[in-house]
Amino acid sequence: MSDDDQELGITESKEHSPGDWYAEVVQKAGLADYAPMGGFIVTRPRGYALWEAIQDNLDGWFKDTGVENAYFPMFIPKDYLEREKDIVEGFDPEVAWVTQGGHDDLDQRLAVRPTSESIIAPYLSQWVRSHRDLPLRVNQWNSVVRWEATETKPFFRTKEFLWQEGHTAHATDEAAWAETTLRLDQYHRLYEDVLGIPVLRGRKPDHDKFPGADTTMSVEALMPDGKSVQGGTSHHLGQSFADAFDITFADEDEAERTAYTTSWGLSWRAIGALVMSHSDDQGLVLPPTVAPKQVVIVPIWQEDTKDDVEQYGAEIAAELEAQGVRVHFDDRDGRNPGFKFNEWELNGVPVRFEIGPNEVEDDEVTVVHRPDGESTVEDRAAIADRVHDHLDEVYDKLYDAAADRLAENVREADNRADILGTIGQHGGYVKAPWCGDQDCEAEIKDQIAAEIVMVPLGEDSAARAASELEGERVPEPDHDGEDCAICGDEATRTAYFAKSY
Repeated sequence: MSDDDQELGITESKEHSPGDWYAEVVQKAGLADYAPMGGFIVTRPRGYALWEAIQDNLDGWFKDTGVENAYFPMFIPKDYLEREKDIVEGFDPEVAWVTQGGHDDLDQRLAVRPTSESIIAPYLSQWVRSHRDLPLRVNQWNSVVRWEATETKPFFRTKEFLWQEGHTAHATDEAAWAETTLRLDQYHRLYEDVLGIPVLRGRKPDHDKFPGADTTMSVEALMPDGKSVQGGTSHHLGQSFADAFDITFADEDEAERTAYTTSWGLSWRAIGALVMSHSDDQGLVLPPTVAPKQVVIVPIWQEDTKDDVEQYGAEIAAELEAQGVRVHFDDRDGRNPGFKFNEWELNGVPVRFEIGPNEVEDDEVTVVHRPDGESTVEDRAAIADRVHDHLDEVYDKLYDAAADRLAENVREADNRADILGTIGQHGGYVKAPWCGDQDCEAEIKDQIAAEIVMVPLGEDSAARAASELEGERVPEPDHDGEDCAICGDEATRTAYFAKSY
């Protein structure tokens, strides 16, 4: 084996060195490279294709529910940022500032957007005049910069990252709540139906909500190393931003009223969760829903069978492409089939077709699934139809494995020692009764670097939205008689503790 062949494979172990393994998969599978500035990455075409797949799904769902795309400047004047005090306090340590343009000092510092409420809200104020202008829904696909002081990791945590951020204004609190839960449901749908990752839904504790928000809700995904990923957030902002930026409207009775606003966002952290969840020690593993290439066809021939095998493979490739399958026929000379198998496994192609003289003679195709190497033989005449079944089977295998992992890693505890011991030994989520005091979380965080990643909703988000449209806030689950696992005071809610990315 050549040095190039040795370099192709993954050398780190997902089980024993997950951080090093993850970084190696990201680079060797051609998703990203490190930029010359620390904390930034260069996204390669295969990595960007994953973001495009996420974008295509979400963008369609957003537009189906009344959202229009727009774009706002990446620079935010300092006085705009300061108009909502919680934004300033919440993001100030992470803001990158521009103080000079060309050779001239700027009259006012410009923030490189850490989030866009402060630049979008003033325009919502201009565009909203009457109740007839509501609801107003805009979204932008862009990048933001947050000058993270913590250790960075490609896609999971970088100083610049890609995301979408939606911003809406509504006439009533109930309508804003319905919007908030609708977007959470769409994020849930993305993870479960597109990325093959089951998620939990809940809200952040008050001390960890978005600066200036009334409530922050999130979807949380469990990674194989036992850490949680905040997969997407939806914020009910109440009237704080509307008050700060004068977003008011004339109601039907001609009275001037203050709007209610929301914001919601999902970043390319979803790519990190995707890679970490499904990939293995052979390299990248992708669900067919987002894989840039869903099927690779590898011909296996000797000189006397080459023409027949390649013609057979090319015809199958053309049929699959006509069926809308993203297929690649790997007819490269100079690379043997074993090398090609390894390379396409490293790159995460979900299904491989192997075609040799025996397949040609018997009018068959050997089909191999990437996640587990399962191999079956299909009739040539049915392959264009059967390929979709194979793609569905691969997706189900990935989802089921992730669902089993989640089910096995949600544990309960009713005292501090059990919380610490369970997370320390097993990772995953620990459910515990909690009084709601931030100091109790701080005790756990100080000792084991775990935090409250969510508080479950009283019902699922769709039911909650329906109830709140009726003007009824859904209560938290009943904790009558339970004590806080940390301080022993009366518990008021359930907290999910976990280490997180």
